[in-house]
Amino acid sequence: MAHVLAVANQKGGVAKTTSVASLGAALTELGRRVLLVDLDPQACLTFSLGLDPDILELSVHDVLLGRLSAGIVVTTTADGTDLLPATIELAGSEAVLLSRTGREHALRLALAELLDSYDVILIDCPPSLGVLTINGLTAADEVIVPLQCETLSHRGVGQLLDTVQDVRRLTNPRLRVRGVLPTLFDARTAHSRAVLADVVARYHVDVLAPPIARSVRFAEAPGTGRSILATAGRSKGADAYRRHARAILGLAAGDEIPARRSPLSTGRAKERASVAATAAAAVVVPIGVPGCG
Repeated sequence: MAHVLAVANQKGGVAKTTSVASLGAALTELGRRVLLVDLDPQACLTFSLGLDPDILELSVHDVLLGRLSAGIVVTTTADGTDLLPATIELAGSEAVLLSRTGREHALRLALAELLDSYDVILIDCPPSLGVLTINGLTAADEVIVPLQCETLSHRGVGQLLDTVQDVRRLTNPRLRVRGVLPTLFDARTAHSRAVLADVVARYHVDVLAPPIARSVRFAEAPGTGRSILATAGRSKGADAYRRHARAILGLAAGDEIPARRSPLSTGRAKERASVAATAAAAVVVPIGVPGCG
């Protein structure tokens, strides 16, 4: 049974997508079977892992609206993780879901068929507290909150934690906050340290160590369609995400896990190919193109 983690913060630019891609790659290195879910209409995770959202025919949009099963849409990335990709069409999913009963549970129900196929599922939530983020939190066992250690970045943490409490009360009582993950961190500045201390004191949440230091390596990786573990595997940032991956699995520094990932079955691959051809006609025309950032 997969352990499901949502990575959420309604502020953009705090390294949610980078964290999902990097943690996924690190968990795969440890032999875990990992599924990444791109729940952001900007599709930055999908692009970062080497897929072009503009030409994809099938996406998580089709899954949330019940047109296709999640297993048919899943694709494997160069990092070895599986991905439930997004396209701009996902921007229209919220409007459709708002009119549906049980809309908060759409992703949870869609992922139910995949829980036994993976060890960890990571959900990249959009920078908002709308229906898509609520879906991610409702489907998750834990939530990680990436936090850029700047004053404007941490203002929304309280709102997100309030939303988590609402989700616990109404749709997912098992949800817990794993902690705040400091990103784009500069230990040399007193401001970064002060912001982090204020978050801990104000909201009483755990801080996940080590912090992710600011590095140009993170900005370079998406252009290659790989995570930083592939493009700069010996960097401090890659090492930090490896340590967080081990912590998620409850591993000590010297522990090792045998590889358990199994390849996609031939029958399942054929099923995806046959459905892809017929599903293209059912795809809705995008309603708009939001900016990515």
